[in-house]
Amino acid sequence: MKFNFYAAAAAALLFASCTGNSTQNAGQAEETAVNATKTVSITGKWCIENIVLNDSTNVRPAEINPEQCQSITFGTDSTYSIITNCNSLQGRYIANADSLVFEAGLMTEMACDDMRSEDYLRQILPEVRTAEFENDSTLRLNTTGADQYIVLRKSTCDQAKCKAE
Repeated sequence: MKFNFYAAAAAALLFASCTGNSTQNAGQAEETAVNATKTVSITGKWCIENIVLNDSTNVRPAEINPEQCQSITFGTDSTYSIITNCNSLQGRYIANADSLVFEAGLMTEMACDDMRSEDYLRQILPEVRTAEFENDSTLRLNTTGADQYIVLRKSTCDQAKCKAE
């Protein structure tokens, strides 16, 4: 009689612990599914805030010409268009989850007083591999090495300068 009681109690505990785990796992799976659907799109116009080659070499386009918006526009058709203080670049990009790759594109080659933006973009864009949202309005394009990156801010750009959303 004692054996049946202990066996029944053990079975009840085992069943309760399995049920609790499956409920917890189901809750975690649901949370993961909700988080997976919270993706932010890169589509649209982004002001170029900073282009960093390394700890000591970077350019902030607003410091070059605060009156002109330097921006990247990501189209819904997987094309990009970049406007700097002097030249423009355009081409195609491939985005998949957090990975981002810029394909070789076209660039105008006008001579300008300060071509650091163009020079740095030409070096960094082929190396970009991921896009990381720092918040809803800030996007960081990272290369395979941690030292080169581009910081973008979601914006409404007009002809004069970039304005934060």
